[in-house]
Amino acid sequence: MARGFRRKGEGEQLRFTAQLDALERATVAGLMDQVHELLEPGDPVDEGTDDFSAIVAGLGMGVTVAPEDQSEFDASSLERDPALERLLPTANREDDEAAAEFRRLTEGGLRQRKASALAVGARVLRGEDKVRLSEAEARAFLTALTDVRLVLGERMGLRTDEDLEVLEAAAAQLEDDDPLGYALAVYDFLTWLQETLASAMLRG
Repeated sequence: MARGFRRKGEGEQLRFTAQLDALERATVAGLMDQVHELLEPGDPVDEGTDDFSAIVAGLGMGVTVAPEDQSEFDASSLERDPALERLLPTANREDDEAAAEFRRLTEGGLRQRKASALAVGARVLRGEDKVRLSEAEARAFLTALTDVRLVLGERMGLRTDEDLEVLEAAAAQLEDDDPLGYALAVYDFLTWLQETLASAMLRG
C-alpha cells in the first residue's frame, strides 16, 4: 500500500520520502514520460497512435484518453492539442499578436523547464521502492505531477471542480472494468500524491 510523502532530516540531509509499489511507480513514471514527449516531440509516431494513452492502456487496463477523441484536436499540429494548451497557456487572450510574441520569447524556456522536471520525476521513480527526493528534486517532482494531472484531466474533459464532481458521480455507476473508472483512479492517486508532497514541503 502506498505511503505519501514525509519530511525527514534538515539542511543538506533534508529528504522527502514516499513508499510506492512497482506498479504505482511504473504508472506515474510512464505518464511523466508521455507528457515529456508531448512537450518535446521525438520521432514521428504512426498516424492514429496516442503515446499518452498508451502508457495506461499498456498496463492492460484499457484506458482510452486519445486526443483524437476530442473534437477540437487536429492531429496535424501538436500546437493545437488542448492538453498542450493547458501546459503552455496563452498569455494574452485578447491580443493575438501580443500573445504570439510573448509565446515566441518564452515558450522554449518553459517547455525546457517542464520537460526537465518530468525527466527528474521519472528518473527518481525508476530507482528504489522508497522514493527519496532532495529539496530540488521535490520541487521538480511537484511540477511534474501538476503537469501530468493537467494533461490527464484535459483528456478526460476536466476543466473545473464541477466537472470532476460530475465525472466522479457518473463513475460510481460504471462497471468495475470500465476504462474511465481506472483513469479517474489514476487521477485521484496523482492528486493524493501531489497533496502529500506539497504538505510535507510546507511543513518546513
